[in-house]
Parts: sequence; structure tokens; C-alpha cells
Amino acid sequence: MRYRSVTATRLGSPDVLQITEHDLRDPSKGEARIKVLAASVCRPDITARTGKALYHGTPLGHKAPFIPGYAIIGDVDAVGDEVTEVVVGDRVGALTIIGGYSEYVYWRSDRLIPVPAILNPAEAVTLILNYIVAYQTMHRSAKVKEGQTVLIIGASGGIGTALLQLGKLSHLKMYGVASGSKHSIVTAMGATPIDYHTQDVVEFARQAEPEGLDAVFDGMMRLDYIQGGLSLLRRGGTLVSYGEPTGFGALARILATAIIVNVLPNGKSFKLYGTSAYAFNKRPFLEDWATLFKLLEEGSIAPVIAQKFPLLEAARANALLESGTVIGNVVLVAPELL
Repeated sequence: MRYRSVTATRLGSPDVLQITEHDLRDPSKGEARIKVLAASVCRPDITARTGKALYHGTPLGHKAPFIPGYAIIGDVDAVGDEVTEVVVGDRVGALTIIGGYSEYVYWRSDRLIPVPAILNPAEAVTLILNYIVAYQTMHRSAKVKEGQTVLIIGASGGIGTALLQLGKLSHLKMYGVASGSKHSIVTAMGATPIDYHTQDVVEFARQAEPEGLDAVFDGMMRLDYIQGGLSLLRRGGTLVSYGEPTGFGALARILATAIIVNVLPNGKSFKLYGTSAYAFNKRPFLEDWATLFKLLEEGSIAPVIAQKFPLLEAARANALLESGTVIGNVVLVAPELL
């Protein structure tokens, strides 16, 4: 039996993504085979495909050909020897980093995420990456409290809209940086929009909140935004960056800034967030995913999905995300879910 994946045959634009076929094998010891129902399309997929990705300071090192795809949800189709965590038929998620654009994925059973079967996979897959980043930057890194004032840089994307929804649940006063064409979603989620094309973000925020902000969430990972955000913090405030730097030089400058800010006695802190911590300590991630799945099930959060594509049309989905016009999330789904 054969199955299909979408492979980056070389590094470059979305048209390097081509459908390839593989033999369906039995899972190895400690491994589960997952029939993929939904896969997220996210910014790290693009940077990996173009060869520009940094992963905690080092190149991802994905030499073409490789299968992109950072996060999936699916059903366990088969298990290998000595697998005790899951059984055939379980609904699970995986933070794959690569490999998600595929009809089947093989994954270590001890790295699978339990997912309630009642949830819509297209919605739930946005929680595996985008919402976990938003939740943990907000509640574990910044430790926000009800009534605090925050700025979200990059408020209209998948993580940005998750931050807006979670911030509204926490009764935060929010400002969201986005282009003017995307202000409607920022306003609808209870935040004051700031257009970075036509407005000076720092000046606008400083005039609106002269006593300073409690937290800034930066999805751009650019030094100018970081420095501007830091200048807006009140004493005791925290800036959390979760994006991808544009290169080693940018990363070095950002790390140097973090060291200086966190050493100086100015009462401000600068934190860098990454999902790599999951490899070393699963517990907080599993706790937070369980919380997010509950919020989704009860309707307290509703992921914004700009468009769903068939699983094997990842090239079209990448092109859309790369266009910069997307509000919210882009998701690949199995044909039976369209």
C-alpha cells in the first residue's frame, strides 16, 4: 500500500512543494502510525522551505528533499511493539516541526498529545502550535493578571488572534498592531488597533498609556520592535518574543539586548519563547493543551481560520500564507473533512 506526502524537492518558493509517494510500513518499536486529519500551515514551514529557518540559534538543517509541516492532528492507525501510551483509534496531535504534510505520519508514541475526539480537527490543530505559543507566552512567560494592559505585535495572524482571544478571556486591556486592512478582527476581539503602516506604534501606545504597559507580545522578532516595546514597559513589565529572527546577526543582537535588559536594575524583563522546551519537560505543555482543548470544546475560544485546503494542496496554502493577506490560520485537512 502507498501513501502520499507533500515534499520540498528543493529550497525555494511554494512551487518546490511536490506530491511524492511512499510505501506504507508497519510502525517501529515505540512508534505509532497516524492517519493525518489536519495539519497547520505556519510561518516556520515557510522559513524551513526557503532555507531561512533558525531553530533556537541554529539552522534547522533540513536539506531537500524533506516534508514540511510543524503540527498535526490525526487518528492512530497502527502501533509498534512496546507502545503503551496510545491504542488504535485514539485521536492525537503531534508537534512534528517537519513531516506534517502527509497522509500518514510515524511518530514516537511518548510524544503524542491526547486530543478529544469531539473536537473539529481543523480547529483543534491550531491549538497544537499557535494557541500553545499564545497561551504560554501570556500565562507562563508574562504571567498576566486581570485588568493589565498589553500590546500585541502581529495581532492578526494565527498566534496574534489566539493572543487576542486569550487576552479577552483574561480581561486584559489590549492594543493590537496590524495593517489597516486587518483592523476589523483586532477590534472585534476587544483590542484597540494600531496601523504600523500609517502610525508610529511607540508614540501611539505611549500617548494612550503614559504610565506604561504591563506586557508586550512580539511576533516579529525584529530589534526595532523589541526596543520600541521595551521602552513602553512600566517597571515590572515583561516583553516576550516568540517569532523567528531573520539571521544570525539579528539573533545575536536580540540575545545581547535580552542580556542587557535582564541584568539592568530597571525592573523590566525580556523573555524569548520557543516550543523546544517540550522535548525536555512535557508536563506544562500537556497541561496547557488540555486547558486549550477544554476552552475550545466549551466555545470559549474559536480559532480564526482564513482558509482550509485539501491536505495535498500545501503549495497553494503556503502561497496564501506567504502573501501576507491572511487573517488567522491556514489549515490543511483530509478530503473527508472538506
